[in-house]
Amino acid sequence: MLDESLIQALIGGLIIGVSASILILLSGRIAGISGILNGALFNSGDRLWRILFLGGLLFGGFLCHLFTGKPSPELAINSPWLAIAGGLIVGYGVRLGSGCTSGHGICGIARLSKRSIAATLCFIASGMTTVALIKMIGAVI
Repeated sequence: MLDESLIQALIGGLIIGVSASILILLSGRIAGISGILNGALFNSGDRLWRILFLGGLLFGGFLCHLFTGKPSPELAINSPWLAIAGGLIVGYGVRLGSGCTSGHGICGIARLSKRSIAATLCFIASGMTTVALIKMIGAVI
């Protein structure tokens, strides 16, 4: 029998896949969140759909919380400066990798893009290395 969290993960994955498919089929656009956010902030001619998409992400999270009654997750970082530094590092990595995990990992791999497969493998390796290093040095953030 499947665990409830596995069922939720399956449903969430299906919703993400269907949403990304609808976006690319109807508009030819990739559902890469960093690109959508960048366009919402800096692209005056193509802003509305991006803002609506980002609003839908926030509203969907709110609806999930509302209907399940599950508490919102606590922030893992106590320092706003550490959060800002982390955001800048992630932003730099997104620029360096020409996209984020949603663009490469979900949409790029589905299109069998070699660049996206390589980028996703780098994301995974970097995450595993970071976790291993933090556990080795015993750092608690």
